[in-house]
Amino acid sequence: MGMFRIIPDTNINFIGSRNIAFIISLALVALGLFALVTVWSGTANLGIDFAGGVMIYVVFEKPVAIEDLRSALVGEFPDAQINDLKGFEKPNAFIIKTKRPEAEGEAQIRLDAMEGLITSRFAENSYEVVSEHIIGPAVGKTLRKDAQWAVIISLIGIILYIWVRFDFRSGIAATIATFHDVLAVLGIMMIMGYEFDLLLVTD
Repeated sequence: MGMFRIIPDTNINFIGSRNIAFIISLALVALGLFALVTVWSGTANLGIDFAGGVMIYVVFEKPVAIEDLRSALVGEFPDAQINDLKGFEKPNAFIIKTKRPEAEGEAQIRLDAMEGLITSRFAENSYEVVSEHIIGPAVGKTLRKDAQWAVIISLIGIILYIWVRFDFRSGIAATIATFHDVLAVLGIMMIMGYEFDLLLVTD
């Protein structure tokens, strides 16, 4: 029995296309370095865990269009980000976030106002607030510093493992490949506009 091939008779000149691959790779690494700097300085597209803000997880009894939910909040909360959780097999469930570093008391007022708007707009559709998250600016700054230390410690651990596991030449290659992949992923995340968040990554 012959070997089954998904794409038969392939003849791709990988070596001849190496310059194109180098250019794409360098571009992704450059974007990854830029993304790393912006995350480190706090100017990246950070989620509420790092930037501060509020988040609620609500589940409606009846189906709700995300456009209707957005229109109910856009007047008072133009920066609200709404995520439909249908893709996670959770019907009528939404995560609503607003990023604004503020004191905890002010954040609670915003949460109450948000829930009040939802209640008045969907009076005939009961809902349950499954969870609430309030991240103040001080907590967000602390989490960002802790995440930075976690990255540094993990990188040191990876380098130590590679140093013990491989010989010198293979170790250098493995280190370069590891950093390349991490930076490339960061670059792709920045291109796609994803948030750097502990709770949820959204576009």
